[in-house]
Amino acid sequence: MMPAMDIPDIDRLEHWHFELTESACNQLLDLVLAGKKRATSSSLLSYRMEGEEIPKAGDLSVITDWDGVPRCVVMTTAVRVMRYGDITFAITKLEGEDDSLESWRRNHERFFRAEGEELGYTFSEDLKVVFEEFEVIEVLPGE
Repeated sequence: MMPAMDIPDIDRLEHWHFELTESACNQLLDLVLAGKKRATSSSLLSYRMEGEEIPKAGDLSVITDWDGVPRCVVMTTAVRVMRYGDITFAITKLEGEDDSLESWRRNHERFFRAEGEELGYTFSEDLKVVFEEFEVIEVLPGE
């Protein structure tokens, strides 16, 4: 965790959660809070379709649990946009979720296919992925 810094009112920061299901969301949040998950990946198409800007280094945001309860403030430290098929195990290890590239691909392909059905895009190896690295700068008590 980074040294203490002045954090703006968290209500003014972007709030977000992981995944498309409660169980997966809260499992990934637990990995962040345990210091094991230091990155996340999203489809570039999801940002475009939802009219959101991709994060950039220095951005602060709040990760919530499934119920929307703020659990930590993170600062984006690096962002890469890359083709899904070009992502390496060295990169995926930062997500702290999988013990092999094959496992990461299996889990993330399932996620991107489900998200694609929801948002109206089709998964392929050429899908552009926004890979965001972050650091927890404050853990919040939750409820």
